[in-house]
Amino acid sequence: MTWSEMRPLLEQACGDTLYMVGWSTLIAVVGGLPLGILLVLTDRGGLLQNLAANKVIGQVVNIARSLPFIILMVALMGFTRSITGTTIGVEAAIVPLAVGAIPFFARLVETAVREVDHGLVEAAQSMGGNTWTVVRKVLVPESLPSLISSTTTTIVALIGYSAMAGTVGAGGLGDIAIRYGYQRFETQLMWITVAILAVVISVIQFAGDYAARSLHRRGAHSGPAPKLRLLKAAS
Repeated sequence: MTWSEMRPLLEQACGDTLYMVGWSTLIAVVGGLPLGILLVLTDRGGLLQNLAANKVIGQVVNIARSLPFIILMVALMGFTRSITGTTIGVEAAIVPLAVGAIPFFARLVETAVREVDHGLVEAAQSMGGNTWTVVRKVLVPESLPSLISSTTTTIVALIGYSAMAGTVGAGGLGDIAIRYGYQRFETQLMWITVAILAVVISVIQFAGDYAARSLHRRGAHSGPAPKLRLLKAAS
């Protein structure tokens, strides 16, 4: 296969992969961020302590995370069909990708939020801040560098999942690698897709690390003491 034949295939596959990963990441962040924060708030000593609810949520997250992605895709076929009307293609792949990424991202969010200094939370509460204020003004801003890193990790994982989804007709670079590189013995095309995936992952990882470091430095050299910043935020 010549480059002129491979180029349109690769361009379409790259677009499909970015489309799948982009929408899946957005859904994972929207669903996983509040879920991860809720795991912290309902835990022992949390602002909304409810150990029964925390245990149930934690078990659901653990079960969802334990399922291999291929099995998850099969298990969600009925749900996927009810939403997209099909079980193959780019749109259909977004459903299991997002469902699999939400608990994954939620646990990363939980870890990031737990790293926030509890003294800042107590300071915000002493200034009259309610739970929503503490979450919005303290927990999320203070854990933002870690949340950026968590999002980067999730995106990289989703790129790998999207390539795996290509083996069952989801489209994207994984589909090209299997359909042409493996089944039609176009070894050159297969290695090109591998190289593209490696470059995309490297660029995303670099951008995410840079953003996280920049936010961390900005927070470390922001000037006012943490309690003064909290007082201003809560006012």
